[in-house]
Amino acid sequence: MRIMGLDVGSKTVGVAVSDPFGWTAQGLEIVRINEDAGEFGYERVATLADEYQVELFVVGLPKNMNNTIGPRAEASMAYGNSLQERTGIHVIYQDERLTTVQAEKMLINEANVSRAKRKKVIDKLAAVVILQNYLDSHQQQL
Repeated sequence: MRIMGLDVGSKTVGVAVSDPFGWTAQGLEIVRINEDAGEFGYERVATLADEYQVELFVVGLPKNMNNTIGPRAEASMAYGNSLQERTGIHVIYQDERLTTVQAEKMLINEANVSRAKRKKVIDKLAAVVILQNYLDSHQQQL
């Protein structure tokens, strides 16, 4: 069963997919979107889901540090709900607090990636972290 992880922002959606066994997450791409213009990249995400035979979406839920739902989390849930309606693929939400920070530390400390290059891949790596956290916490159930 393949699972797709999404890191939804206001300008990009980072996309990752699991291996067929649900053990590891790999980054696929960054889909450009524009919330203000109503461009959400649903078609591209749906195409990738079809190509990889995805059976579940895991959308990062950027809760506030006090565990409340703010505007960004609401936007992520709206994105997930619309994606589920369009594709028929079930969506679940994974707490993603600090995943972008974690991804940035990985790029700085482990890969020594420059600031300019980090900006180009951070959302995709955040999607990998979101999905891998989900896979690790649900390993027995898959």
